[in-house]
Amino acid sequence: MIQLSERLLAMEESATIAMAKKSRELKSQGKDVISLSLGEPDFHTPAFIKAAAVEALDQNYTTYTPVPGYDDLRESIAHKFKRDNNLTYAKDQIVVSTGAKQSIANLVLSLINPGDEVIIPAPYWVSYLEIVKVAEGVPVVISAGIDKDFKITGADLEAAITPRTKLFMFSTPCNPTGSVYTKAELQDLARVLAKYPQVVAMSDEIYEHINFVGKHESLAQFPEIYNQVVTVNGVSKAWAMTGWRLGYIGAPKEIAAACDKVQGQFTSATCSITQRATIAAMNADPIVLKDMIAAFESRRNLVLNGLNNIPGLKVNQPGGAFYVFPDCSAYFGKSFNGQMIHNSDDLCMYLLEVALVACVGGAAFGDPNCFRISYAASEETLQKAVDRISNALAQLQ
Repeated sequence: MIQLSERLLAMEESATIAMAKKSRELKSQGKDVISLSLGEPDFHTPAFIKAAAVEALDQNYTTYTPVPGYDDLRESIAHKFKRDNNLTYAKDQIVVSTGAKQSIANLVLSLINPGDEVIIPAPYWVSYLEIVKVAEGVPVVISAGIDKDFKITGADLEAAITPRTKLFMFSTPCNPTGSVYTKAELQDLARVLAKYPQVVAMSDEIYEHINFVGKHESLAQFPEIYNQVVTVNGVSKAWAMTGWRLGYIGAPKEIAAACDKVQGQFTSATCSITQRATIAAMNADPIVLKDMIAAFESRRNLVLNGLNNIPGLKVNQPGGAFYVFPDCSAYFGKSFNGQMIHNSDDLCMYLLEVALVACVGGAAFGDPNCFRISYAASEETLQKAVDRISNALAQLQ
């Protein structure tokens, strides 16, 4: 009998992918399911990026590339960091990977030994915890509920640091909450991190351009902690390039070299054509994204208006990304046709079966009182989804 590894058995399936799979099954049965479970823009990759990919094919960029990415791609990423974030990274501080998820996995596998502690504010992106567990690290979760806009303070961070702390992982704008840290809030975290130079901070900024509150702020901007911070980014969200699979880091040279080494044994470099197309994205002025960002903001407002009219839901106003993360705990203990709602996972299954709307329960994100709605869909679709959710929740007694 085949015995799978304990490492695999300890790993949870991605909740977002699991819900998307369930949605597809219902759709295949002819049911009109509205899927708001995946974090994927519904826009197409910009034409100038696709044109760069076609040109790369014509020029036969179809062979192996250096593990951390083409030199001119990394130079364009360094230019982007300076232009958009005022961060100075040399080419050898940048590693390009097959998506930001691999960038994060490279980092964790490079740093974490069995028993090392990794601080993760909750709500968190679902894969953070599982990647740490694969590396045999110990996740230390700091809960930050909706009343705190799902953000932690420097005091919260310091209270969680122990002699075994090796890494701090967070995102801004955040998936699943859409919360955005201000410069003052990041300065508060930086003040604490500066006291603990052995702690590395991973700042996941994949949603930086989908920001409704003004200028994006990067944690690495503070000189006192620059050499402790790894900035993670990629092209999937703002540039609508989810299927192209490209993420990257800016990091201290020692960490970048370590990630290069790990990646060299797992996947080597990401797709050569994707890399050439990404040069076009990195060199583009982000102002070209303004229409997409305006569309996301309008959708956010539509969804918030609808959810705020549903009794029992508690909703904050996310400042970025394309998610809302309402607290639905007022519905726990209620039921419909004998189906009892104990937590947000139960509620999401109820919404899928009764309202034919797919969302994702909050337990996988570290907050079982909430559930995630992705508003990466048309306004017509979103309005229909909100109406369905409202009607289904009204039936719970």
